[in-house]
Amino acid sequence: LRQHNPELQARSFEAEAASERIQPAGALPDPMAEIELMDIDFDRPRLLPGQTGSTVYRVRQSFPLWGKRQLSRDIASHEADAAGQMRDAALLELFKKADAAYVRYWHASFSVQALDRVIALMGEMRQLTEARYAAGLAPQQDAIKAQLEVTRMGVDRIERLAMGHEAAAALNALLGRMPGEALAEPQATPTMIVDGSLDELMGRLAGAHPMVLAQRSMVNAAESMSEMTRRERYPDLNVGLALVQMGSRAEAWELMFSVDIPLQQSARRHRERAAVLLRDAAQSRQEMAVNELRGMVGEAWARRQSAQARRQLIGDTLLPQAQASFQSALASYQVGTVDFESLLGALRESRNAELTMVDAQRDELISASEIRAIQGELQ
Repeated sequence: LRQHNPELQARSFEAEAASERIQPAGALPDPMAEIELMDIDFDRPRLLPGQTGSTVYRVRQSFPLWGKRQLSRDIASHEADAAGQMRDAALLELFKKADAAYVRYWHASFSVQALDRVIALMGEMRQLTEARYAAGLAPQQDAIKAQLEVTRMGVDRIERLAMGHEAAAALNALLGRMPGEALAEPQATPTMIVDGSLDELMGRLAGAHPMVLAQRSMVNAAESMSEMTRRERYPDLNVGLALVQMGSRAEAWELMFSVDIPLQQSARRHRERAAVLLRDAAQSRQEMAVNELRGMVGEAWARRQSAQARRQLIGDTLLPQAQASFQSALASYQVGTVDFESLLGALRESRNAELTMVDAQRDELISASEIRAIQGELQ
């Protein structure tokens, strides 16, 4: 994903471009060169140096004063930091999407395996119903119900296979691959460890997540911009050096100093006020980012806790009970003390319990990946 995701590559290029703007931000502006032809003969105009009364060759350079160049570098540096943090925030979001896509891919694969086991068991049950029907111990309806149940499970299997194909396509897209490229089959249940309590996670958000750090850099850039606007009250220095040529001889040197006169006070005050408001807006966005992340981690934590409780309850209680009930119903059906409808109901309960537990594992893993992304963990 780091190497091939197009969005991440674009973010990386943007961050590098922002870093390249730091050095030129504090550079001197380009000088200006001038040639001034003076005392041109009205009757016989000539426009070449040496053919006029005098020619002045002048070079001018502007020198920003009062620390303006350093402030420009500071602004560019903060913006570059923000671009880098935004790239890291995008990487975390991509990790979360990739984790979720892989978990859905695993979930579909393991769901299909669970259904295959039940379908194989249903095949054995169908043979049992046919044998009992042939012996006159069960009605033909039992064999028909068994075949109908196999068909229903086949439909469910197709749906879960489609979910797996969709997850694989999403994962391939995140990895910069073609949607139909093959992926290895999951061999085990994924693990996703979340360190710390909810309170610890909440406390680390303000100083860990790249989105918050990016907003903090933007606050610093806005503060530097506000200071830069305030220093526009003070004029910059312009220096000019000129050589005066008369005929073919250099006759004199000229040295010029000039400054801007800050007369447009009203416009300057509006610019300063705008800069202060932008700084306040950046601070509010930083607080908004922290609050939004806290809400997201709280929601993901609640979903994870709920999914974890459901998985444990199903795995420890419901699934063993459903499997024991099915085994009991199967043994009773074989001796004719339970009808086939009761046996099918017990099988459905066992199947639904296993699939529901896999669903709970999926929800728990996806919630854990969301929490890890909000934690700001760059794997």
